[in-house]
Amino acid sequence: MDIASLKKLLLLSWCAETAYGKWHPRCPSLNQCAVTSLIVQDYFGGQLLRRKMTNHSQHFLNRLPNGLEIDLAEDQLRFIKAKPIFSETIVYSRSGLLRRFGVKKRYYLLKKLIEANAEIVQMPAI
Repeated sequence: MDIASLKKLLLLSWCAETAYGKWHPRCPSLNQCAVTSLIVQDYFGGQLLRRKMTNHSQHFLNRLPNGLEIDLAEDQLRFIKAKPIFSETIVYSRSGLLRRFGVKKRYYLLKKLIEANAEIVQMPAI
């Protein structure tokens, strides 16, 4: 699995049930950052990062073992009207993220959808 293939599977798999709050089909990554960062970590390892924003919101992304930061849910940041301003970035624990905001249920659903879609498009899954 490479990052581009995972992104394609995410686009096929993101839905209202895997989002935290509002979701829109024109921006499938909307409110998907927490569950997406866990999926990325499943495939590529590395660290989960939480970026706090000055509007008291937060955004999750990944730092790969080679130090590269990737954000497969970054499209949502362009979809929202106000440009977010990040105030700090911290490394976040997987167990801590799974305990937040119903993330665990949404993560397992997204993982299941990715695996099903990987079979349909004949891509390797976890």
